[in-house]
Amino acid sequence: MTESENPAMGRVYFFLVLTTFFWGGSFLFTKIGVGSIPPQLFAFTRFLLATLIMLAVFAPRLKKVDKGTIKRGVIVGTALGLTNLSFVFGIQGTSISRAGILNNLFVLFIPLITRLIWRDKIGRVNIAGIILAVAGIWLLATGGGQGFNRGDLVSTFCAFMIACHIISVSKVLKNDDVYLVSLVQFATVTVIAAVACLLLPLPAFTVTPAAAMSVVYCAVFPTIFCFTLQNSYQRYVTPTRAGLVYTLDPVWSLIAGFLVLGERLNPREWLGCGMIFLAALVPLLFRLAMENRLIVRYTGRKTA
Repeated sequence: MTESENPAMGRVYFFLVLTTFFWGGSFLFTKIGVGSIPPQLFAFTRFLLATLIMLAVFAPRLKKVDKGTIKRGVIVGTALGLTNLSFVFGIQGTSISRAGILNNLFVLFIPLITRLIWRDKIGRVNIAGIILAVAGIWLLATGGGQGFNRGDLVSTFCAFMIACHIISVSKVLKNDDVYLVSLVQFATVTVIAAVACLLLPLPAFTVTPAAAMSVVYCAVFPTIFCFTLQNSYQRYVTPTRAGLVYTLDPVWSLIAGFLVLGERLNPREWLGCGMIFLAALVPLLFRLAMENRLIVRYTGRKTA
């Protein structure tokens, strides 16, 4: 696109921040939903609804589906499925304040995974971030509150799966139709969640109006709506700048947990959450500084 066709940067950042707002809201609505619906069933209904909506809206594109799109969509969708199953089980077992902070550890898992698989250099700043994150987790575990419980552990695993999903998108997807790939991804998650429903026993439950509303919210906003915004506007900023915007996710979950659910952390737990948040933020700020330096060096102009 030519420069005249590019949207104003204020508009770009507004919609990316709006994306984090709806993603942050998914913590609250998921917590409400899994309060009465089993987590695996919540994930199944969420992505089944998202798949049906995508089918209805983008049915004319189905004639363009080929084996390559299906194969790549299934690979990425498998990572997305494990991400969302661990997300709902993590939310069920811990507060959304802690889950939001722990999910942000994906920023540190990415360099670890690329180091193990592709031998990429981790870098001193990422190592410092990992050490800071470990110290923060230790504070959560010894903070005198709920400790580092199973929900926290599952939320940490969810961060690992978020990193796997991001890497799979970068490494696997080609010049595919983003809507068709999303449709395949959502359908794959639906199948994975359905298998989880068959393998894991479902306790007796009652679908309350609030739980039903939570399913609809999570299917429409953080799934379909946010995906569209992300793919429409993230391409106008660098991955580093997008990553900095996405660190707002746990901020929204902390606010929602405090105002809506009445969640409270003691000072030691707040310190632990703050250290984990900084562990993700500092490497991104360092990369941004390096990125700006390179832009100035090779173009002679300062970035906004």
